[in-house]
Amino acid sequence: MELDFAKMDDLLPAVVQDADTGQVLMLGYVNEEAWQKTRQEGRVTFFSRSKNRLWTKGETSGNFLTVVSLHPDCDGDAVLIRARPDGPTCHRGTTSCFEQPGQTAYPAAPVGFIAELERLVQRRRDFPQEEPNSYTASLFRKGMPKIAQKVGEEAVETVIDAVGGNVEGLKGEAADLLYHLLVLLAASQLTLEQVVAVLRERHTTISAGMRRP
Repeated sequence: MELDFAKMDDLLPAVVQDADTGQVLMLGYVNEEAWQKTRQEGRVTFFSRSKNRLWTKGETSGNFLTVVSLHPDCDGDAVLIRARPDGPTCHRGTTSCFEQPGQTAYPAAPVGFIAELERLVQRRRDFPQEEPNSYTASLFRKGMPKIAQKVGEEAVETVIDAVGGNVEGLKGEAADLLYHLLVLLAASQLTLEQVVAVLRERHTTISAGMRRP
């Protein structure tokens, strides 16, 4: 769908959403030139009403927003931009412009938090020097045998608590299992997105089979 810039005096609202966590990061405005630049370069560019010029998010801070997908609304007078942030989105240093500094951020959905955790695990893999004493960085240094061993241990402990009806213990063990599985995937150069793609494919196949006469 083409955007109708004439409908809104040449500026359309653009909502930016974290492509992995689903968190709303900010609201900006695009004119036709900013929209085309965003599409061509793959980095979110707005029209700054205060500066009266195009403004690529991150041009000063380095905290760019890398475009994953673009979604005009049904009327063509607003757009949703799914992006991956390279750092805090808000100029105040918060992840989202809808957070208040010094206050607890509004809670992310469970799947969104797991995506945040995966992103942190991948950063510990790629930049271990940032937090060399972190447990995650130490696991990557020890390598796949140790990581795989931890996944096995946590899986067994999860099963034991489940079979024993230990609900409180199960919550903790399941959390440990999820975390170590994320480390295992990162060590294998795999992502949750790739795993979910397999689940989607299986779901589609199962659903199609259930619809057959």
